[in-house]
Amino acid sequence: MPNKNDKSDLEAAGSWAKKYFLASRALMESVLRPYDLGNTQWYVLYLLANDGPIKQRDLTRLLEIERATLSAVISALVRKGLIDQTSDLDDQRQKVLQITTTGRNLWVRLPDPIELIAAVAFDGVDDEDIATTNRILRDATQRLINYKEGRK
Repeated sequence: MPNKNDKSDLEAAGSWAKKYFLASRALMESVLRPYDLGNTQWYVLYLLANDGPIKQRDLTRLLEIERATLSAVISALVRKGLIDQTSDLDDQRQKVLQITTTGRNLWVRLPDPIELIAAVAFDGVDDEDIATTNRILRDATQRLINYKEGRK
């Protein structure tokens, strides 16, 4: 596939994208550690605090994680008393998740790691450069997804 960009430039961009991901994940983990939360646990709480209650099977799709991984995360959050897991009234095989009062109280005290990451990573970067970065990464990600799904 011909491309006007130098191969080494594209490899560097991929390398920097990976490094950014790892650095932002490490910062997120350090912010959440004092609250005894992991990254995925935070995302579950985020979704339940903002969009809940949510069916557990829908979270698998939203978070793009394996069912077994999500089950472990949900079990930990239930054990901590941060969410409730109940059977769906329409289909008893399905589980519905909802944030508890304890979970809501923790949620309002939690620092927002995504906000912190963006503030630190893009401090001093002008809005036009941020918009360009977002557009390039969004489009590149969508092309990869389309390619994987055979839609080139």
